[in-house]
Amino acid sequence: MYRILCILVAIIAFSSCNNKKGQSTDTGSITSGDSALIQIKYAKGLAISYHGNYRLVDISDPEGKNETVYHYALIAKGQQAEDIPKEYTIIETPVEKVICMTTLQLSNFIKLDALDKVTGMPSTHYLFNEQMKKRIEEGKTARIGIEGNFDNELVLALAPDLILVSPFKRGGYESIRDLDVPLVSFLGYKETTPLGQAEWIKFTAMLLGMEDKANTLFDAIEKRYNELVALTASVSVKPVVLSGEMRSGNWYVVGGKSYLAQQFRDAGAEYFLKDNDETGGINMDFESVYSRGGNAGYWRLLVSHTGDYSYDALQQSDARYADFKAFKEKKVVYCNLRQKPFYENTPVEPEVVLADLIKAFYPGLLPDYQPVYYEMLK
Repeated sequence: MYRILCILVAIIAFSSCNNKKGQSTDTGSITSGDSALIQIKYAKGLAISYHGNYRLVDISDPEGKNETVYHYALIAKGQQAEDIPKEYTIIETPVEKVICMTTLQLSNFIKLDALDKVTGMPSTHYLFNEQMKKRIEEGKTARIGIEGNFDNELVLALAPDLILVSPFKRGGYESIRDLDVPLVSFLGYKETTPLGQAEWIKFTAMLLGMEDKANTLFDAIEKRYNELVALTASVSVKPVVLSGEMRSGNWYVVGGKSYLAQQFRDAGAEYFLKDNDETGGINMDFESVYSRGGNAGYWRLLVSHTGDYSYDALQQSDARYADFKAFKEKKVVYCNLRQKPFYENTPVEPEVVLADLIKAFYPGLLPDYQPVYYEMLK
């Protein structure tokens, strides 16, 4: 009698486990190839649930400013599922041909060593990755034009499985909405934390069937990033950091709750607009910036300059820059976009960027470290 009771309990428990939708960890039937359970820890715009042989992915604005939610159901090629909700666009995985619309998206494919899956991308002024440049030269990856002026015939000829888009950006996706190619929203660029943005590599990996590799890569990124944050935890006096420069009569800055502001905090510094609650960009006049950031200890810049950049070149762009404390004390931290693959790599290398900033603010904490992207202006 006792043995029969045990068998009945086991059968009930087994049935109960199999009937819990969204709780399945049997990922072997979910994707082809390299499959592993994906869990999201930092990305605010990604929600993933497991349902038998398919996964549901809900993508929303990480900043919470737009209420639109994009729904995708990922299912392995050759499999069927009858209970996928109607509002979900079905994507068969792993995909083989993808069009990337931004360098942030491209950075995921570079990190995953999956550039062979990128069949198209917009025209870009600067492209550093040698493998991608070779693919373009050999015709394996096509340039499809620029936002608002895409070559629709070329897009159709490429026969992509999907196109990754940034739906909230200005530009033109209307012309390709009717091409009968799934447009998959990629909102990693709106994440307000470095690890949150980097974690979108897991979504890219889900599309490609490379989940295990993405988990391994992200675990290493997360570990190193948190180790670096711990280095600055005991710092008592934190420097204030100014960012940006004048462009077309305005100084474009990002808000105090932005991705960049978080990077500075993680590096043991304070952003000069730390009390601001905006996550996106703000236009300020020179006087307002100077009143808030004129005495900042450091000044962070992204420049696009032919040849080596210098304090003379910075002052030539606006003589008033010489009045800033960071300029006078030679504490400008910069990256020259014409010399460094900043946008191609840093979305999935936040730990490298963090190390660069810590090296600039506290060189003694990383005495043997050689900066990769940001460095002190000489």
